[in-house]
Amino acid sequence: MGFRDKLLDFKRRLSDRKMYSIVVVAIAAVAIWGLYQYKHAAQLRQQLDNQYNRAFYDMAGYVNNVEVLLMKSLITASPVKTAAILQEAWRQANLAQANLGQLPVSQPILANTAKFLTQVGDFSYALNNKEMQGQPLSDKEYSTIEKLYGFAVSLGKSLGKLQEELAEGRIKWGELQQKGPSIFRRTSSNLTMQQFENIDKTFQEYPTLIYDGPFSDHIAMTKPQGLTGDQVSVEEAKERVRNFFDKNKIKSIDYVDKTETEPFKTYNFRVSFKDGEDGEEALVSVTQKGGHVLWMLRDRPVGITTIDVDKAKAMGKKFLEDHGFNNMKDTYYLKEDNTAVINYAYSQDGVIVYPDLIKVKIALDNGEVVGFEAKSYLSSHTQRNLPAPGISMEEARAKINPRLEILDSGLAVIPTNFKTEIFAYEFKGRLNGKDFIVYINAENGREEDVLMILDTPNGILTM
Repeated sequence: MGFRDKLLDFKRRLSDRKMYSIVVVAIAAVAIWGLYQYKHAAQLRQQLDNQYNRAFYDMAGYVNNVEVLLMKSLITASPVKTAAILQEAWRQANLAQANLGQLPVSQPILANTAKFLTQVGDFSYALNNKEMQGQPLSDKEYSTIEKLYGFAVSLGKSLGKLQEELAEGRIKWGELQQKGPSIFRRTSSNLTMQQFENIDKTFQEYPTLIYDGPFSDHIAMTKPQGLTGDQVSVEEAKERVRNFFDKNKIKSIDYVDKTETEPFKTYNFRVSFKDGEDGEEALVSVTQKGGHVLWMLRDRPVGITTIDVDKAKAMGKKFLEDHGFNNMKDTYYLKEDNTAVINYAYSQDGVIVYPDLIKVKIALDNGEVVGFEAKSYLSSHTQRNLPAPGISMEEARAKINPRLEILDSGLAVIPTNFKTEIFAYEFKGRLNGKDFIVYINAENGREEDVLMILDTPNGILTM
């Protein structure tokens, strides 16, 4: 049988309905298998990209922490506090290096960046040991820290640009092999400094940075001191919700459920408004004990900004006073999406009590309060028995690094990670064009903490 005859025979077989069905099924099976393999490969690539993204963003965060800690070490005056900060810088640098090694870029490309992180960690650890022995840093060592800080800033900016390109899809991880040299190599190629031997230590949990005001997210007390009053019923809690808003604007208040989690057991409600469109509601959580509003968030579109932040601060303070929160002082704020989230701390006899904090979110189109959170305030608010300072303001000022230019000062109560509080002098100052807050224990003169102030287009934050 010739080729032509075979072709005609195949066409006759194909015209048979059964044979036609078999061919169609076979083609469909191959197509489905191919599609499955394609999707499976795409999922694997996505998972790998997610791992690379996590490693990169973690590394960028650690590098940012190193930058802040190095700057703080230039501010601190006491050897013990400087040692603690440098110890954190050592840990952060090692964590950054660990994540750097997970990126899909060849080691020669990352060699200088890895070298820089190693040097930062080792140098910080060596200075930490020196400070722990009570030996102050020399001018040469301060100069080295300033140089390392400059390199950290440079690296942070490079990573920030790369982060933007990754987020916008302009760079894929596969392209870093080619673009890596121009991104990483420039940061630390000229760095020359004595190498210290790497010391194998167990990494500890990295410190949490505070972005929306000093000590705003401190650990809540086991037994909230501000949670006063008797148990309230659902109906009583609903009445508290009604009093929280302008009663004339409320359309309905619906009970949703209750939360039985300590330390704040709550009743939860959904509120709709007469002037709101469908779906524009507020969620409110009221404590079962005392009937205090724990938090509120109203979901509504915010129009064009017509109110500046200073006016919003005044409106927020009046709102708090109208709801029984007196002597509250605005501290820091964050502005975004035509709203301002303002932190208000309690003030007792002129002393700012940072643990007693309330956050108020104000819509800048009409000044309406669209968010409220009083967890910190209800956790710790009470009248303190403030002692007389053990040292004077002048004595406390003398304990601050003379490099820092002092701009303002006062007394404050600050929380610790151990659920205790410290009575301290608060000094606001500037060094190298950056603003800082230094806390000196008002009873014994110990340097307690240093915060860097970030004055951004969207608000004043700290870390």
